[in-house]
Amino acid sequence: NILGLLRIRIKRGINLAVRDLGTSDPYAKMKTRVVKKNCNPIWNEVLTLSIQDPDAPIRLTVFDKDTFTVDDKMGEAEVDIKPYIKCLRMGVKNLPEGCALSKIQPNKSNCLADESSIVWNNGKITQDMTLRLKNVESGEVQLSLEWIEVPGCKGLGTEEDQ
Repeated sequence: NILGLLRIRIKRGINLAVRDLGTSDPYAKMKTRVVKKNCNPIWNEVLTLSIQDPDAPIRLTVFDKDTFTVDDKMGEAEVDIKPYIKCLRMGVKNLPEGCALSKIQPNKSNCLADESSIVWNNGKITQDMTLRLKNVESGEVQLSLEWIEVPGCKGLGTEEDQ
């Protein structure tokens, strides 16, 4: 039932909440490595998720790693992949490099901190975004999305197939 794979590059955290003495040891759950004593960590890690339901948001939670106690939650966000999937289903090919297919504005139903563009890059459709973490006093996470077609998977189909 897998449609394909979604490559998520978790780039960095910005102004993450302090959970230890003046700093934190953050990591993102969708498992990144822990960056010691840094509220502006650069992870630049790639995670690949199998996608079955393109309408389901992807949950990202940031924690402060603690040695002797339970890790402290530093906020959470949901990645709404529906606009990205919609662009993939348009079935476009061979566009000029950097061509924007769609722009998504921050609103109450998404966690976007700034406008996010879905763009044709190096023969693929990608989306860079900055997410504002919820349930915390401060913090943002930058990430990018890239779809991976997998032979033998159901695939997304194009708008003509829908």
